[in-house]
Amino acid sequence: MLNLEKEDFLTKNEIRKQAPSVFTQTAAPNVTDKYTHIPTSVIIDDMEKLGWGVVDAKQVRARKGVGFQKHLLVFRNNDVVINGDDGDTVFPQILLTNSHDGKNSFTFTAGLFRMVCENGLVISTQEFENVKLRHMGYSFEELQEKIRGMVEALPLTVESMNKMKQKEISEKEALKLAKKSLTTRFTKEQIRVFKIDLKELIQPVRDEDKGNDLWSVFNVIQEKIITGDFTYKSGSGRRKARQIKNFNQDLKVNKELFGMALELI
Repeated sequence: MLNLEKEDFLTKNEIRKQAPSVFTQTAAPNVTDKYTHIPTSVIIDDMEKLGWGVVDAKQVRARKGVGFQKHLLVFRNNDVVINGDDGDTVFPQILLTNSHDGKNSFTFTAGLFRMVCENGLVISTQEFENVKLRHMGYSFEELQEKIRGMVEALPLTVESMNKMKQKEISEKEALKLAKKSLTTRFTKEQIRVFKIDLKELIQPVRDEDKGNDLWSVFNVIQEKIITGDFTYKSGSGRRKARQIKNFNQDLKVNKELFGMALELI
């Protein structure tokens, strides 16, 4: 989902090219008079004051309500980083979703970005439930308080990561996690019918992900599930799984996968 091949933050012109709806200055015409419109671009300015810049931006495709549809911004603060003893550098991220059609509040979700594979994860724990801000009564002070709370909870993320790195799992447990992960993409009936080599799902792509610890195994499975880097047999032919490109599905699958991994701790 995330594109962080460069360290620089995106400019507003770059964000506009990727997600024009971020800069919509009016609400959708069908919203009620009670709706208070706050352009997402205001959040960009306020997050910048707190040291967080945009590193990725997306919007859903829309046939109706073009310009008002749901969109996603990924923020990163270069001063907030987790340096692992094993060289696995992880940047905490804040994911913001919003729309200008009156259907969504500002919703902030915590995420992680691994430099080793240029891959993003979404944290799903009780400490990192979605943080919401209503458009009505929005203030910079409230935003500052919410972001501070998310940053203060980061040590809990480090603790979870360390526990996953310390947890050695057997091949049987890894295959069980791989099979369970398929439920995030396929129905039970599809999983029963499709012929999927579970060992393909736990096979590391790079040397840095080799290992029997839960953190390594989880990252291998997560990357393959999201990018579609596995095949399955359906009918008479073998197909390559498609990459998840819709950010709504990406967020959902990521959260579910992280939760499945935590269950093994």
